[in-house]
Amino acid sequence: MAPDQRTDVIIEVLRDAFAPLMRADPAAFRTKYRKMARDPLAFYRGTACLFYCDVTGEDEGWADHGAERIWIHGDLHVENFGTYLNSDGRLIFDVNDFDEAYIGRFTWDLQRFAASLALLGWQKALPEDAIRKLIGRYVRSYLAQVNHYTGTEDDEDFEIRLDTAHGPVLTALETARQMRRADLLDRVTVMQRGTRAFVEDATTRRLSRDERSRVVAAFGDYLDTIPESKRFDRGLFYELRDVVGKSGFGIGSAGLPAYNVLVEGYSQALDNDVVLSMKQANVPALSRFVDTSEVDAYFEHEGHRTVVSQRALQVHTDPLLGHTSIDGVGYVVSEVSPYEVDLDWSEINEPEEMRAVVDLLGRATAKIHCASDEDSQQDLVDFQVEHAIRRSLEGRRNDLVSWLCDWGIAYAVRVRKDHALFVDAFREGRVGIAAT
Repeated sequence: MAPDQRTDVIIEVLRDAFAPLMRADPAAFRTKYRKMARDPLAFYRGTACLFYCDVTGEDEGWADHGAERIWIHGDLHVENFGTYLNSDGRLIFDVNDFDEAYIGRFTWDLQRFAASLALLGWQKALPEDAIRKLIGRYVRSYLAQVNHYTGTEDDEDFEIRLDTAHGPVLTALETARQMRRADLLDRVTVMQRGTRAFVEDATTRRLSRDERSRVVAAFGDYLDTIPESKRFDRGLFYELRDVVGKSGFGIGSAGLPAYNVLVEGYSQALDNDVVLSMKQANVPALSRFVDTSEVDAYFEHEGHRTVVSQRALQVHTDPLLGHTSIDGVGYVVSEVSPYEVDLDWSEINEPEEMRAVVDLLGRATAKIHCASDEDSQQDLVDFQVEHAIRRSLEGRRNDLVSWLCDWGIAYAVRVRKDHALFVDAFREGRVGIAAT
């Protein structure tokens, strides 16, 4: 495809995905696009829609026997991994950010990750052969973990924890363990007449009486979406203390309305208060390019879809995870946790260090495909995913590894070219929002 034609595709896909949000908050999208212009990996992170425009038109033939319609993460790249405190109170390293989760081919998650790994390797000036070996290591680790799940009835026997992690992943978990709830609260709140209230800064805004009443009502509805097994004593926990409008999220959430809610925690001690995020759920990128009738009929709104998806993909989800709606629009509610630490690639530079990390990430990817939370009640995918994947790859596992290595490297080359085309189009004011 000629560069001018490809630029037209990029512009059309971005406008189709983001036009309403760009109109609602042009400043947020200008910031988003400037971040995407920074480098090819940042551009890739912000363009899941372009990725699915490309891959859904390919007939790669690897997913069959049900593996073509499983729960997938939808935006699996090297920077969507980190720590969280699970519902058992244990610090876990795992995949995070499930906003793009949807039903699709298991290979789409692997492809998205493989291309991101190739982009990261290019940023670190690794030779192509080293990048190929890293992708191969990731895929083989994924397949080995899928095999493990086919041989056990216990989907929870694998977790990346403080006692099982190593290298930079262990460092992330150790950093998370040193964090304190009180430190987070001191950053985002101030004391007013003996209780906490949110700090007012450039990322927060006070609500009108009408807007506040609608958010408070939505908060009440959210409480009913928390599974019974994860609910705390309603007599004290969840008692609302303050609410503000919130902005300043990452590349993927630009323009989406959001609120922070401060609630009473486990006790009236001031260091036990809990901060919740109530963020409007977006339309997942994949849904723009596949038949959505079955999924659309299953969910009340995108917030419901996001929460059900996360429970289907993550073992022991955040006990505060739930959903609600405001004026008919779906929102996801989850804790702003003091224990979240993203994997930091800045000091992971040598292939040997990276191999140890991608080995764990491959296993973590298999875990989200094959294991789910005990409160996952969905039945859109009602079969054993690991068996479907294994049957799909019978006798051709090595072929899949080779194909993903080739595909990831080739698509990373395309992304680097697309990034340059995007930057030029953005500077010329052709992407739906002016550069200045």
